[in-house]
Amino acid sequence: MQNTDVTSDKDTLPTGRISRANGLAGDVYEAIFQQLMSLKIAPGSRITVDNLVKDFNVSHTPIREALGRLEGEGLVVKTHLIGYRAAPQITRRRFDELYELRLLLEPAAAAKATAALDETGLAVLQEAAGVMARREGRDERLRYSNFARQDAIFHDRIMQFAHNDLIRETLNHQHTHFHIFRLMYHSRVTEEALDEHEAILSAFAAGDPDAAEKAMRVHIENSRDRLLPAFE
Repeated sequence: MQNTDVTSDKDTLPTGRISRANGLAGDVYEAIFQQLMSLKIAPGSRITVDNLVKDFNVSHTPIREALGRLEGEGLVVKTHLIGYRAAPQITRRRFDELYELRLLLEPAAAAKATAALDETGLAVLQEAAGVMARREGRDERLRYSNFARQDAIFHDRIMQFAHNDLIRETLNHQHTHFHIFRLMYHSRVTEEALDEHEAILSAFAAGDPDAAEKAMRVHIENSRDRLLPAFE
């Protein structure tokens, strides 16, 4: 994808659409996050603070706070004396490493979580999956970026119920879902994942740890296979 100065195109960022309902920095963060996840801000593209200030009609402070948060999530890179750029796409090697890590940790954690889930916990996971399934609004790219965030939350909740803080922290530190969803913007990435999430939830509801482990493994393997064409 050709690298461009993302703030030079008025269609790149939703000028004048900052609602301010959640605080300026939060709203600016959400707007830029959406553009990064849907690839409207190309990986490696320059992000100019002054242009964002003009586009959003806000001061430098909320812009820098939002970019700092995105930097912490690995989506933005700051270079001394140069400024901000969207993080480059992950390499094929890192992609393979991330999925190897996930396959080592998440299926076993899903099996462990099964034993710990009560009705309340199951409801939490069902609600998280349900949020992903909603098709609210007409903006496909906004739905895609929201799905990426909710997918990360869904998997994190499972790790929470597995009661291993080190595994949970290790996976969170990689920001895996944000990076893999930036590889490809395609409805298949989300539609097939929803069916796989239902299989995981069914195993949880049945209290079957073996089925939960298998369903999680299938889901991660399928996710890997769906995104491999991004490297062709």
